[in-house]
Amino acid sequence: MNNERTFLNSKPALSFWQIWNMSFGFLGIQFGWGLQMANMSAIYSYLGANAGQIAILWLAAPVTGVLIQPLIGQASDRTWTRLGRRRPFILGGAVLASLALIFMPNSPSVWVAAGLLWVLDGTINASMQPFRALVADNLPEEQSSQGFAIQSLFIGLGGTIASALPWMMTNWFGITSEGAGKGHIPASVTISFYIGAVAFIGAVLWTVFSTKEIPPEAEELEAIRSRKFDWTLGLGDIFSLFGHLPRRMWELGLVQFFTWIGMFCMWVYFSPSIAIGIFHAQPGTVEMEASGSWAGFCFAMYNAVCFAFSFVLLRVTRLTGPKLMHSLCLAIGAIGLLTIPFMNSKFGLLFSMTGVGIAWASILSMPYAMLTPALPKDKVGVMMGMFNLFIVFPQVIASGFLGKIIETFFGNNPMNAMIIGGVSMATASIATIFVVKYKK
Repeated sequence: MNNERTFLNSKPALSFWQIWNMSFGFLGIQFGWGLQMANMSAIYSYLGANAGQIAILWLAAPVTGVLIQPLIGQASDRTWTRLGRRRPFILGGAVLASLALIFMPNSPSVWVAAGLLWVLDGTINASMQPFRALVADNLPEEQSSQGFAIQSLFIGLGGTIASALPWMMTNWFGITSEGAGKGHIPASVTISFYIGAVAFIGAVLWTVFSTKEIPPEAEELEAIRSRKFDWTLGLGDIFSLFGHLPRRMWELGLVQFFTWIGMFCMWVYFSPSIAIGIFHAQPGTVEMEASGSWAGFCFAMYNAVCFAFSFVLLRVTRLTGPKLMHSLCLAIGAIGLLTIPFMNSKFGLLFSMTGVGIAWASILSMPYAMLTPALPKDKVGVMMGMFNLFIVFPQVIASGFLGKIIETFFGNNPMNAMIIGGVSMATASIATIFVVKYKK
């Protein structure tokens, strides 16, 4: 019966399980993101990078997003195949990302790892961006918050498992690298990346073959088939769109800017922070491996909270609306980041991660739910990709300057990055309040 309903914008309503299948691939995508976020700083440290170099080494990730997401978005807008509009890009990105996950823990040097991060991040972006557009394509406006919240649910679940994998390998299965010296990536991390590769491609295949896309009308299909995509012209078209972005995108872009500086500070500096502040570890020691595993466990904690809180978002957002919900969640996330430097034990960090997890659930869903109604139907893919620039630019800025700021003004103590991140996320919470209600 639910399949039969239609809303005012004429898109058919989807059942819960149809939305579930459509979003399931995000479980796999988050294996890629979760392993990357929880382990790359530690991998760089294992391979000999110091704290001041780590932020720069992360630069590959956001720069790749600048290029990939808008272009993939525009290319998918102009595509229709037997697999549909978005699914070919979702599948292609997943295959390449899974291969990058296999190669990453076999990196012989810091620079090889940085190059593989470039490949990994680019291919995950190529798979993820069409997923966002797929929800906007297939769901009526009245179901968009539900669709993005279910995506958050899978992101939280996938991130929980992926982030905890090295910890589980060590503590559940006894896989350690005790006695390994500097330059060696632990076996627990290597096996986790292999598992992540299988999970990534498997979950994406589920969505690709269980979900159908709404086909274009005859005139649109003819236009798509008669138009060849030119990557050079594509970049020009994308830049020309900056003068025509909806006001809501700019408002939410400001929110995203401060939000993602906050998250980037945590992703890059949390692992080295607790290695020094909690575990008093040195590279190549057992304490260093233990701190890396616990950092992954903490990341699993915030992803688990994200997973659980996504059920709250599904229900409560109908009462509060996405704007109020997002502002409150970001404020809670700011408290989580700001409390990290004051924790004296590794278990106290789990309290901080609870706050971050609540914010993360909202970050992954509410901005997109607020943005989607304001996008023109024929440019959903490219504008979703351009919206990602408001995520990427703050990370590029942080990659370029955060390490120098920490070194110059904070005694090269990575724990101070948590304070910078918390203040930035609090600013994002305030900026959300000033997002103007969208009028059709």
